[in-house]
Amino acid sequence: MTTHGPVMPVWSCGGCDLPWPCPTRKRELCAEYADAPVSLALYLGAYLVQATEDMPWTPAGVLHRRFLGWTREAGDGGVTVAGFASGRGSSPPPRPGAERPA
Repeated sequence: MTTHGPVMPVWSCGGCDLPWPCPTRKRELCAEYADAPVSLALYLGAYLVQATEDMPWTPAGVLHRRFLGWTREAGDGGVTVAGFASGRGSSPPPRPGAERPA
């Protein structure tokens, strides 16, 4: 059981007072859902819906990045796109109009 759960309705972390999910909880979630990335997205999506109700003044894009966006970006704990943990999977296709570095 983690101490880094959400404190609602302000959506801060109960363990470190950072915005939830905090870096520690993100690492924990990556480990817990390492073989189930869709389940992780559904879990976080449910929290996203609750957060939008609790914080209607927050732009939707901000909340989306906070709750779901990090699962598709390289970030804390070696998070990657497909496998969510240390290098498993591949990178997403480039966005239209975006150039890949050489």
